[in-house]
Amino acid sequence: MSQNFGSPVQTQMVVSVLNSHCGIEYHGDLRTKSTGTRRVFVQTDNGCVLGMELNRNDNARTVKRRLQLALNVPTDESSLTFGDLTLNNDLSAIRNDSPLLLTRNAMHRSSSTPCLSPTGKDQQQRDQSGPIEILGSLSCFPRTNELIKDIFKAIKNGVDPIPIHSGLGGAYFFRNCKGDNIAIVKPTDEEPFAPNNPKGFLGKALGQPGLKRSVRVGETGFREVAAYLLDYNNFANVPPTVLVKVTHSIFNLNDAVVGNKLHKREKVSKIASLQQFMPHDFDAGDYGTLRFPVAAIHRIGILDIRIFNTDRHAGNLLVRKLGGVGRFSQVELIPIDHGLCLPECLEDPYFEWIHWPQASIPFSEDELEYIKNLDPLHDSEMLRTELPMIREGCLRVLVLCTIFLKEAAAFGLCLSEIGEMMSREFSSKEEEPSELEALCLEARRIMIDRELSYFDGNGREEQCLFDLDCEDAEFESGDIPSELETLEEEQWNWIQTTPKVSQPVNIHERSWPHLDAKPEESQLMGSISESIRSADEKLSNCQCFVKLVDMKEGEWSVFLEQFKELLHPAFTKRRCSTIGWRQRQRLGTSCKF
Repeated sequence: MSQNFGSPVQTQMVVSVLNSHCGIEYHGDLRTKSTGTRRVFVQTDNGCVLGMELNRNDNARTVKRRLQLALNVPTDESSLTFGDLTLNNDLSAIRNDSPLLLTRNAMHRSSSTPCLSPTGKDQQQRDQSGPIEILGSLSCFPRTNELIKDIFKAIKNGVDPIPIHSGLGGAYFFRNCKGDNIAIVKPTDEEPFAPNNPKGFLGKALGQPGLKRSVRVGETGFREVAAYLLDYNNFANVPPTVLVKVTHSIFNLNDAVVGNKLHKREKVSKIASLQQFMPHDFDAGDYGTLRFPVAAIHRIGILDIRIFNTDRHAGNLLVRKLGGVGRFSQVELIPIDHGLCLPECLEDPYFEWIHWPQASIPFSEDELEYIKNLDPLHDSEMLRTELPMIREGCLRVLVLCTIFLKEAAAFGLCLSEIGEMMSREFSSKEEEPSELEALCLEARRIMIDRELSYFDGNGREEQCLFDLDCEDAEFESGDIPSELETLEEEQWNWIQTTPKVSQPVNIHERSWPHLDAKPEESQLMGSISESIRSADEKLSNCQCFVKLVDMKEGEWSVFLEQFKELLHPAFTKRRCSTIGWRQRQRLGTSCKF
């Protein structure tokens, strides 16, 4: 029986010791003071969190030795990861307040092994964090500092959070001293299919593909923060959002995680997203869309395209009344729930606004100026700084979609046309790649042809150049340059693993995690054979026509250049095909504002 080294029962004992010296004072502004030290938060794949300080001489081995004392985990049976990076020894890439993920390899130890919790005498093992702390630079989140102070005061005065019963994941209203809801906290280990999900959607560990196969379990929280950071000047009205480490007894712990042991409710630390609660009257599904402001739809759509939002439905567009009567009433739209944006590869996005009449209205001058000033390379570097755990594939999706938006808007396409080019269509039982994906596939093909032509121009005979009809040809050692052998092998493997344009879709696989699924059914389907294969293996088998992360930096730059060259002809072709009845249908008599 495998050792449950992430058991909250063990972690609660550890945290109670590590937090024993902190008292009840607010530590939200506490930062490491010693020169050369960094604080990190290590999260097990079962969701529990321990804070520790790294000294200048620490490496991955010393960190795992200290974790071994806390959780009784042999260092050769666990791995530390930081986003895409597996920490074998060097920790120089780790920034202050970074979350690390501790995963077990292949462990076959008895669950009756006693826990060797630390005595608290070792200062290096003390968790000096407070009950709620921002993970990242405080200067970037000035609006949430006061929010967190209000939450701390309320908890100190006995005003506890309230669980939210809607949705698929665990979420909680955190309140102020008056009892008003002021923030929504979503722990990463309570997401759909995560180990401590309170609603029955279980079956996976943190780091495995989740509700969307290109968004891993436990990684929706930093995507919420990324959407807020990318919403410059509150252009789309995304509520302030931060990543926090929070400790409270309200959080859910499943029996499977704690080992089916009776336990009283104790405080447990978790990493979570914290978003300011925005009072509202409806969501977009309860209100007539014709009264939504054109500018609000455009701004939310611009954000959704940039971050490739795969889950923009009416329920995560809040509507707040601003005043007025009847048809002259005014409303404000507030976009929330961005945990399924910035996937690791291109999927099928979902834009609720794509058929709304406002999306067919041309962009205003202010909106075009905003789009023109977007800098995708700056955006990706900003996210690397503020969210260093973000994966490279997510950043490349951001860069690609921002370039696509800028070029399409400059060409004159409206929001609905851009959204349609990014969305897939179903033909019978087959799912076709979107126009955006088709452009990416074509850019990749041209890039490969040019690379092979380059090597051919440097001495290789043309008839021997990647000829698929000559698979049985044999070459003597030394006939082919080693770099060309490597290139051909890589490109041939890519072509073989790239899905065909018309690939059958497993309808049940795409639809089973919906809201109307029974918890026990979702738990069963989520757990069947999921633990046998690694996250990377499962991620590679998703319905993905285009992958971006498998290209090296030089190839990525060449790919983007070729991608840009293909855009204008594609836009011209689309404009010619939609200039007739389709455009008249969009801007019909029902388009009243």
